Amino acid sequence: MFSNSIKRKIMGIALALIVLMAVTSVLSLVMVRQVGERFDELAANHVPAYGSLGRAHIRSLERALALRRMIIEALRPGFEGAKYEEMKNRFVAKGREVESEVAASRAAMAGLIGGANRFEDQKAFVRLDSRLEALMTGPRRFYNEEVTLLLAALDAKNPAGVASALPRVDRLRDEINDQFEAIRADMLALLRADSVATMETQQHVMAIAVILTLLAAALGVVFSTLVSDGVTSPVRRLLEGARAVEAGRLDHEIAVTTQDEIGHLTQAFNRMVEQLRLKERILDTFGHYVDPRVVQGLIDKPSLAVDGQRRVMTILFCDVAGFTGASERMTPQGLVKILNSYFSTMSAPIRENDGIIDKYIGDAIMAYWGPPFNDAAEQTRLACLTAVAMLERLDDLRASFPELIGVRAAPISFDLRVGIATGEALVGSIGSEQMMNYTVIGETVNFASRLEGACKHYGVRALISEATARGAADVVETREIDIVALAGQERTERVFEIMGRKGELSGARRALCEAFGEGLAFYRAGDWTAARSAFSTALAAAPDDGPTRVFLRRLDELEAAPAREGWDGTWRYFEK
Repeated sequence: MFSNSIKRKIMGIALALIVLMAVTSVLSLVMVRQVGERFDELAANHVPAYGSLGRAHIRSLERALALRRMIIEALRPGFEGAKYEEMKNRFVAKGREVESEVAASRAAMAGLIGGANRFEDQKAFVRLDSRLEALMTGPRRFYNEEVTLLLAALDAKNPAGVASALPRVDRLRDEINDQFEAIRADMLALLRADSVATMETQQHVMAIAVILTLLAAALGVVFSTLVSDGVTSPVRRLLEGARAVEAGRLDHEIAVTTQDEIGHLTQAFNRMVEQLRLKERILDTFGHYVDPRVVQGLIDKPSLAVDGQRRVMTILFCDVAGFTGASERMTPQGLVKILNSYFSTMSAPIRENDGIIDKYIGDAIMAYWGPPFNDAAEQTRLACLTAVAMLERLDDLRASFPELIGVRAAPISFDLRVGIATGEALVGSIGSEQMMNYTVIGETVNFASRLEGACKHYGVRALISEATARGAADVVETREIDIVALAGQERTERVFEIMGRKGELSGARRALCEAFGEGLAFYRAGDWTAARSAFSTALAAAPDDGPTRVFLRRLDELEAAPAREGWDGTWRYFEK
């Protein structure tokens, strides 16, 4: 009986929704058909009528221009009869085109006037047709008569006759043009009014459909409430338990009160919650040491713990410049506070941009992006946006140090260096049988570390590899810094500096990039004089620019000891 009651309620909901859907469909069909007829009317008559009138106006102006050219040709020295006749034929053809387009426009307006009464502007179209007819039988006929006299004067080589007829022709031409403009403006206003009326009708159709849909939804909610009231108490408790689990409350256990299917379902639910609690404890414990996504991945896919894979990854190293020496002058308590604040502040952008923090190495942070945690196409963008966010938070971090350690001024200089590289790396669990670490290793990791160290050579805060710059070109502004072989590497690489977010460079910074790029090109071509001039321009735009100063010093060295033959602009560093 209970089952039948629920069945009847469900059938009632279904039937009510079907009826409402049918009513909505019928009304929508009728109104959509009306809208379609209005659009057909616009497409079949309104638009063609206005288009033909516009073309008639244009042909009339072209005809007047052709007449002016005929007069110029007939009165100039070296008159050519053949060319004059060609112009005259064109003039006559334009007149026929004007009459053809006017006839087409009037035919379209006749369709609007004689058609079904869908619009309330038939009278306006009658007036427009009458004005157009009056234009063609009045001013244009007089214009043609004056043009005939003018052409006769031209054919007779009668300058006085031409001079006498030309002002009248011009006056009638201007009158025709003004009337064409007025008729076109009135027709355009009618076309716009009818378009607005059609759109309003379409909006009414949409509003009715939305109202009926909301009505159906409200009725569905009412009937669903009635059905839910008939559900038994164990099912309601099971639903409440499911909602508690969904909200993250795993301490809720449901009492088993029946031995039927619902009782078995409740027992299975309690066992599932117990497993979730265990899993939550594991994630919570290891989440402080390993990124939760790594832990989750190792739990969901145990093969990650043993399988290593070569993948294209993006690696980021962030380090504090000059912190090791400065930290010796601080108390252990103050040092721990500053380091914790630094790590918290700089780790936040990594997590916000879906990065994996691999490890903290002294005062350095290593993080990475790439499969299976990030889309391969997004990893370079996310890493570079992370670097920008780190640098943006640096000033606020430094300003917080005095209050953090209870002094008026922090006894350290605090700056960041960031290196990012993209390339193939080995990803997997590395370590001994007793202890493993899910990490990335390889040449790309080493290169990212070297880039972070190379920042001090160039006096910049963020250096990235060419592959990284290419992949993040749509989110950050960069400039090429050098072609280098860093310490411990034989292969040369192009390195770039992150200048800021895409489209946010100031005029001075953009001028710096342009001048530096020119200097770099001259430098690689071996033109020391031009390179020095360009770098000097860059230095004038940014007097504290580290790379520019580096290249100016390098030019002094190269001028004193010229580069070997075949030198390609590569610079080698033998120290980190």
